[in-house]
Amino acid sequence: MSNQLEFRHLRYFLAVAEELHFRKAAERLYISQPGLSRQIKQMEDDLGIKLFERHNRKVVLTETGKYLKDEFARNLKQLDDVINHAKLLHDGKTGQIKLGYVGSAIQKIIPELLINYRKEHPDVVFSLKEMDNQKQIEELLDFNIDIGFVRLEEVPKTIEKISIKSDTFCLVLPKKHPISISNFKNVSQLKEEAFILFDPEYSKSYYDNVMQIFHDSGFTPFVSHLTIHASSIYKLVENNFGISIVPKSLASHKIKGVKFIELDGISQRTNLSLVWNKANRNPLLNKVLDLVFKIAHE
Repeated sequence: MSNQLEFRHLRYFLAVAEELHFRKAAERLYISQPGLSRQIKQMEDDLGIKLFERHNRKVVLTETGKYLKDEFARNLKQLDDVINHAKLLHDGKTGQIKLGYVGSAIQKIIPELLINYRKEHPDVVFSLKEMDNQKQIEELLDFNIDIGFVRLEEVPKTIEKISIKSDTFCLVLPKKHPISISNFKNVSQLKEEAFILFDPEYSKSYYDNVMQIFHDSGFTPFVSHLTIHASSIYKLVENNFGISIVPKSLASHKIKGVKFIELDGISQRTNLSLVWNKANRNPLLNKVLDLVFKIAHE
């Protein structure tokens, strides 16, 4: 990179690359359009490459420009994380860990992680956000979160995945449903029921696994509702809109209006996995991973 190329040039380039419009990019950057055009032209001259194809009413990234857009965005995000970490150190904090998770992970793994880690490291800031499986992978790839808890079988090569808990499934029925633990024999007893399931977008592999339960039971279910939130499932079941199947880790006697029957006699299991980006350079990451592994195997 030329010595004349500065950090601000990268942000100017990314603004134009994202907007594909010099006026809009200039407004976003609070600089003049002619000034922005000169800066981009200077950047191209310094690098000796063409970043944009300019037409009367259109700006298009060249193949080189497309490559640099992705690389600059990724590396500037990492640089922002480094600067934010430095600010935390300045404020007397050791650093920050950002977690993504599916709802079932919040029942045991995450609370124990937070309690145990904060005992020894009270100066670490944790940021938690519930999101679906695929969103977590996207956020990991963009370095927006440090670790995730997902129910996925396949992940990109740049993402590390380790199974930390294998769950059985549970039926979720209204409290007054005639089927109970005492008279339940198999899932086929419920073939006339409407089912409320996690949306395939939550996890295609998880959904296929649940559908295999029905296949092995000799019927195709009528799926009346799809959702990505366990709380929605419970509320719908409580109000007799259908019944459901969820991982055992989501079952709790504290949930009003529903009852659970564990399906421990079937072969299907669902794995909760820990995932992280191999390129993540957060200095706290390895210590947190070690603690998660310890909790998961206690």
